Order: sequence, then C-alpha cells, then structure tokens
Amino acid sequence: MTSPAEIADTGARILAAVRTAVVGMDDPVEIALASILAGGHVLFEDVPGLGKTLAARSLASALGLSFRRLQCTPDMLPGDVTGSYVYAPDSGDFVFRPGPIFTGLLLADEINRTTPKTQSAMLEAMAERQVTVEGNSFTLPAPFHVIATSNPIEYEGTYALPEAQLDRFMVRLSVGYPSAEGEAHILENRVSRRQEAADVASVIDAAQLISLQQAVEAIHVDPDISRYCVEIVRATRTAPTVEVGASPRGSLGLLLLGRALAALDGRDFVRPDDIKRIAVPVLAHRLTLTPQAWAQGASASDVVRSVVAQVAVPPTVGALG
Repeated sequence: MTSPAEIADTGARILAAVRTAVVGMDDPVEIALASILAGGHVLFEDVPGLGKTLAARSLASALGLSFRRLQCTPDMLPGDVTGSYVYAPDSGDFVFRPGPIFTGLLLADEINRTTPKTQSAMLEAMAERQVTVEGNSFTLPAPFHVIATSNPIEYEGTYALPEAQLDRFMVRLSVGYPSAEGEAHILENRVSRRQEAADVASVIDAAQLISLQQAVEAIHVDPDISRYCVEIVRATRTAPTVEVGASPRGSLGLLLLGRALAALDGRDFVRPDDIKRIAVPVLAHRLTLTPQAWAQGASASDVVRSVVAQVAVPPTVGALG
C-alpha cells in the first residue's frame, strides 16, 4: 500500500508539472488534484480568460489520463455527450458509437453554455460511472473524472446549472485574477516557449492514479472529525439566509476531500484545519439562499464562512488543528 509520504511526494511532482504551464493557481489546482484523488469531480467557475481550461488540460496531462474536451454550445444534444446508435450498412444493424464521455478525464468547457437537457446527460455518468442510451447501460472506464468550466450566470448566453448537477461536483473553485507578477510570468512563459500550446509531461498513469486513490481510502478519520463535518453541514440548513442547506453529500465531500488533503500533506490523519480550508469550495455551491438574502447581496460563500466560524472545533482533535 502506498504510504502518505509517497502520496505527498507524487502529489508534489504532479503539481510541479502543472506549474510549468499554469501560473498563480496553486491553491485551486491543489484542491482540484485532491478532489480527483478523493474520486470526485471539479467545477471551475470564473470569468473567461483566467486559465481554467489550461489548468484542467494540464492536470489531465500530468495524471496521464486519456483526455477528451467537450466544447459546450447551446445547440448541443445529449447524444453528443454520451454517444448514440448509428446504422452500420455492412451488418444492417444499429451499433453504439461512444461519445466523448468515454474517457479518463472529460473537460466540459463552458458547461453552462449548453441547455439543461444536455447538462443532465452527465448526471448518471458522474454519479454511477455509466451512461444509459436507449435503455442500454454502458460502463465508463476507470478512473473517470469530469472537470468542468463555467462562466458566471450573469454572462450572456449561459444557463444556470440545475441543483442536482451542481451537487455532483465535489468542489466548485474560483480562479481569480493573477497578481501583477503572476501575469508578467504568464507573458514571459508564452514568449519563451515560442508557441501557443503549453505541454505538460505525464507524472503518473491511470493505474498509478487508481493506486493513489486506494491509498487515500486508508487515511484515518477520527469520529470527532466526522461529527465536525456533520455539524458544519447541519448548520447550513438552519442559517437564516439559507432556503435549502447542504445535503449529506456535502458532509461526505468534506470528509473525503479532507482525507485527500491530509494525504497530500504526508499525514495519515485528518485535521480540523483541512475541513476549514475546503468548507467553501465543497459547500457553497450546494446552498440555495433566500430571495431576501440575494436582494441584500449575500453570498453562499459568506454563509459557509460564518457557519465555520460558529461551529466548535472538536476538543479531542482541536490541538491537531
């Protein structure tokens, strides 16, 4: 079994490879990597031009996964994602032609530019690692992960992701603008490589990723940490500005991602600080605020931060946090 120290070493090499192409996104990329080690899917949401697609592509390359990019558009149909049956003249039968979702890592670029009907074509795949077409189920390859990018809903030509779709993503990450130094570094990198494409070398392959994911499953979680995750999520359901709080999938997301972050840090146990660090990316997209809260300019991220500040850290593990 791979040890936490070996996971941390491999994770550091993966992140170093991604940094050769991606500048100023260390924290979001590390959380995205941890989400994949935890078996989850990732949603990058921010304004265009900040490198979300480059980060997803670079992470796929470093992980050595088969990679397909799906550019979402309003006229896209569910069959364009899952695949469909086509007529084969030589046999006279209809045969299934797999769609781009049959890959190790699917980049769903600008996922909220396609219609909810097409967005929903990914629901079964993200939850059960299979797709159903015309009553027949097809198993997806393992590992299978989705990294999606999304523009803010205020942008022209976007469709808000349904709550059920958002809930399938373990985390929603915001990239943010780079610092002045980081932006200058981006320009210098482009000049030095003398081409548009930024190639990232593979650090591991699919089989090694599965081994890492199995090792993360062995990370110890104190019962008090589990209850801490539950208390945070339950507090979102009673917050005055929240209409619908996070589901148990939110509690599970905190625990699983906290475990992966501990492994990337070389530890075989989870600390409260791991949970605090990921509370916003794991929970904010699972909350539905009241109309009054929206009118007052409140955000789901602010609600989660407030909840985390109010929930007591478990006393038996507080010293570790």
